[in-house]
Amino acid sequence: MKAAITSIIAAILIASSVSFAYAEVPGWVKNNAGWWADGTISESEFLTGIEFLIKDGIITVPPTAIPIQSSEGVPDWVKNNAGWWADGITSDGEFVNAITHLIKTGLITVSSSVESEKTMETTSNAVDSELASLKAELEKCSEIVKAYKRLDCEKPIKKAIELYEYKRDAQAFVVGPITYYWVGMGSQGNDFEISPSGQAILTIRMLAENNDSQIRSLNCTSPSICAYDVWDGSKSFKYSGMDFTSGQIVLNPGDARVFNILFGPNIGYGGTEFKYDPSKSYEFRINEDFGKLSIQLDLE
Repeated sequence: MKAAITSIIAAILIASSVSFAYAEVPGWVKNNAGWWADGTISESEFLTGIEFLIKDGIITVPPTAIPIQSSEGVPDWVKNNAGWWADGITSDGEFVNAITHLIKTGLITVSSSVESEKTMETTSNAVDSELASLKAELEKCSEIVKAYKRLDCEKPIKKAIELYEYKRDAQAFVVGPITYYWVGMGSQGNDFEISPSGQAILTIRMLAENNDSQIRSLNCTSPSICAYDVWDGSKSFKYSGMDFTSGQIVLNPGDARVFNILFGPNIGYGGTEFKYDPSKSYEFRINEDFGKLSIQLDLE
């Protein structure tokens, strides 16, 4: 039986071809195939993985296709093939070509909306190729068996993705050698609220990037000696908490780091209690030796 199925697959491979957008199919799709083969997940859940391959351009489909479905069910030999693929007996190319054949012959079909989404995502990937490359690198880390090595692989890439997405969505402010990225209130951890006790609490989260050829530092040693505060037009509010280590954030050339500053209760050391007056406008101020900046805050 297996020999007969193998012959069918071989015929499909000769009859069909596919262009690969990536070196291999994502690991989670292969896991889905294995779970479908052993009955852990349903056929529809398996087809969700196939839809992903279509959207990501790994499988190419005719433009005249209709909604993804299988009215008579996917043949058993495909399930067997999925299991062999998950076990590493057949290659990514063999499995993808087999699925491509099923789509082209109409046994599995895909909607034009999926094609449209694929086109949109392809365009987005072309524009955002750096992010796509980072995510592809992160996917490769999942193949590492030893947990500590996998985490070592994932950590710098996840940080790079976080910084990339932060910069992409933020407004950049150049202050001397440092570029500050601000995404606005209500996003990326920037928050304002009035506590049940009536205390106004403001959280500022920013990304700072050193574009200089030498080491630079952001400075905030205490509430009374800090290059960062909030201004209401007549009064300066000092921080209640921040994550500067020993009063500094040291940035090597090319380094970028997200930092947090909290304004709220008075913690002493020259601090102040943050008070909110809806009739006033508030600014977050930077007053470093290398430059100054004021950013308008929308606290309504």
